[in-house]
Order: sequence, then structure tokens, then C-alpha cells
Amino acid sequence: MQYSIGIDIGGTNSVMGIVDKMGNILFEAELITKDYEHLEGFVDASYDELFPQIVKLGKNNFKGIGIGAPNGNYYNGTIEFAPNLRWKGVLPLAKLFSDKFGLETTVTNDANAAAIGEMMHGAAKGMNDFIMVTLGTGVGSGFVANGKMIYGHDGFAGELGHVIAVRDGRLCGCGRKGCLETYTSATGIVRTANEFLETKSTSSLLRSVANITSKDIYDAAVQGDFLALEIFQFTGKILGQSLADAVAITSPEAIILFGGLAQAGKYIFEPTHKYMEENLLKIYQGKVKLLPSELRESDAAILGAASLIWNTDKVLV
Repeated sequence: MQYSIGIDIGGTNSVMGIVDKMGNILFEAELITKDYEHLEGFVDASYDELFPQIVKLGKNNFKGIGIGAPNGNYYNGTIEFAPNLRWKGVLPLAKLFSDKFGLETTVTNDANAAAIGEMMHGAAKGMNDFIMVTLGTGVGSGFVANGKMIYGHDGFAGELGHVIAVRDGRLCGCGRKGCLETYTSATGIVRTANEFLETKSTSSLLRSVANITSKDIYDAAVQGDFLALEIFQFTGKILGQSLADAVAITSPEAIILFGGLAQAGKYIFEPTHKYMEENLLKIYQGKVKLLPSELRESDAAILGAASLIWNTDKVLV
């Protein structure tokens, strides 16, 4: 039996695990990313968690390490200027792990890792052309065309979250205005809720909530709250319009939504699908499926990162 290691590095927490080729997670561990002032300390802590398990299973049975990370560059194995990590600049992530573990290591951004995991174990299994969109704190995406992940010439292709959805719109953390993630992420929908509460006189359950979260908006929508339903319609319209634009570039078989906001089910899927179809070129209408991820959220990060090892022809360290 061969195994791979999957590591997902987040701004707050990082998860890691050992996975077999069938997608079974045999071991899991978690580190608090912010506890480590330097990347080298994080690598050492990861080694302490994982290496005893590697020894038990036999190091020769391990194919390598896959890492999903913010601003992870597939081509050169680096993290580059990740705004949500305390480790700044361009960092040789793959080399540090490869040198420490003695295993080949490949790196990509977290949304690309999720797309590969979905292709191997989830809703995109058997598909050669699809788009994975992660609706979390931000909006990430991974584009697969002709069975291959699209990385672009510099390793950073597929940043749908930073396509301008609303010209001169909301200020984004990237410094530009109107990025898709400022409207359709979990934080974006909260911004919409606060704007609606301030500018509309509609009565709403949300008016009694001190610090609104995306779950509060969902809970209110489930109870038929008109303003909450309007917030989802607004969010789905912007997301659907942007997805229609993305379809024109890669002509995917499906678009798969993953992440906290996707858990809202019909409240986000129905308006998104409606406005996507309305804005598609006629040649694409009725052809593109909008699907929820089939990966368990608790396992998706590890599976996606581990799947990198089974889906790369060349690992650069």
C-alpha cells in the first residue's frame, strides 16, 4: 500500500494527515499556525507529529507530501507574500519539508488542492473540465481543463475571487475595489447584511443580532426572514453573473461550490444557478451543472492536499 501526506496551511490553523490512495485518512493532526513565528518551526512541529506514523507504516511506502497553502506556487514550491500568514515574503516551503522529511513535496494554493481532491474523491470524479469555487472567509477557485489543473505561466492562475464583480465596489484586502470575494464570501455576505440593515427599513430577525455571522443570515432565511432571503438573492446574483463569465473561458462540465457559504444549500444555489443561466451565452445554457462538493468539510483539506501527490508528473523542490 502506498501513502501520501496532506497538509493544509491556514492563517489560523493547519491540518495534516496520512492518506492512502483510496482516500482513507489513517492519521490526522492539527497545529495552530500562528503559534510559529518562523516557518522552520512549523516544519519541525509537523515532523514531530507525522514522522512517528511514517515510521510505523514504513517510509518506503510514502510517495510524498502535498501541501495546500495561501499563495502557494506549484511551479517553484514557494509561498509568496501570503497576506494571512505571519511568515512574510517568498518562502521555500517545499524545499524545507523535503529536506526535513526526505520525501518529495509539491505545493499549490488551497483552492487548487481542493479541486484535485474533488476530482479524485468527490463530485468531480470522472470529469475532465470543471471549476471548483470555495466560498469561505474569502473566495478561492481551481480550474481544471482537459483533465489538468490550470496553473498559468507563473503558478497563480484561477483567482476567480479577485475578478472584479462590481466596478468601483467594495474595498478588498488585495487593495482593489469590487472583487468577487467582497460580495460572495462568508465575510462578504455579512457586509451585505450590514449594508441592507442600514439602508433598508425592512423588519428582520437580524436586527436583534449584535455581531452578525453568515450562519445567522442562513438561520434567518430558514425561518422565512424576508431581508435574509433578499441578502441571499443579492449574493447569488453577483456569484451567478461571475460564474457565467468564467464558463465562457473554460466551458466546464460543472461548477462545484465548497465552503461555509455553500452549506446554505438552496438559499445560495438557487439564485446563483438562476442568474448564471440568465447570463450565459446561449451555446452554454443548460449544459453546466452547479453542484455541491461531495467531500466532508472536515476531511477535504487533507484529502485535497494529499491528492496533489497522485496528480503531478513532476514535483519541484
